Amino acid sequence: MTTIINITPDAEDYLAQLLEKQSVEGMSVRVFITQPGTKYAETCLAYCRPEEVHASDFIQQMDKIRVYVEAMSIPYLEEAIIDFAKDRMGGQLTIKAPNAKMPKVTSDSPVEERINYLLYTEINPGLASHGGEVSLVELTDDGIAILKFGGGCQGCSAVDMTLKDGVEASLIAKIPEVTGVRDVTDHTQTDNAYFK
Repeated sequence: MTTIINITPDAEDYLAQLLEKQSVEGMSVRVFITQPGTKYAETCLAYCRPEEVHASDFIQQMDKIRVYVEAMSIPYLEEAIIDFAKDRMGGQLTIKAPNAKMPKVTSDSPVEERINYLLYTEINPGLASHGGEVSLVELTDDGIAILKFGGGCQGCSAVDMTLKDGVEASLIAKIPEVTGVRDVTDHTQTDNAYFK
C-alpha cells in the first residue's frame, strides 16, 4: 500500500467520524494544493463525492477512510502530515506540507530547481526578518545566477554584503554548477528598504 500523505491514526479517526455524518454513499476525502510551487500555495482537504473523483487521482486506501490525492499536487505533498490534536474543546485538524510552495529537490533535479529550493528554504527565511526576499531570474551558461531582490532588500544599503557574504557563498557552497551571482534589482527604489 503506497502512502503519499502521512495521516496519523487520530486524524484518520476524526476524518472517519466526519465522513460518517455525511449522508452520501461512498463519500471520501480529497487532498490537493492550490497554486502549488508558489508562495501562495494552500494545502486543501475537502469532502469528495464519488462523482468528483478524477481519473488521474492517486487513491490512498486506509483502514477507515479512502483519500484521493490530486496527481499534480503529489510532488508538493512529500513529507506532508495530517494530524488531529485533541484538546478539551474537542481538537483541531492540522495539515503540514513543508514542500507545498516548492517541491523537494534531489541532486538529480535541474539546477534552477535546486537554486530556487535553496533560496526558498534557507535564504529567504533569513531575509524575511527584514521584510525582504530574493528570487532567481535566470542562470547563465557560465553558471552565474541572476537574482532579483524584493521587499526590504530592494534599495537596501546592505544588499551588497547580503549578496556576497550570504547568498553567493551559500549558493556556491551547495550548488556546484553556480560560479557566482549577479543582482539585477533596481536599487534606486528605496521606499521599503530595511537600511537606507
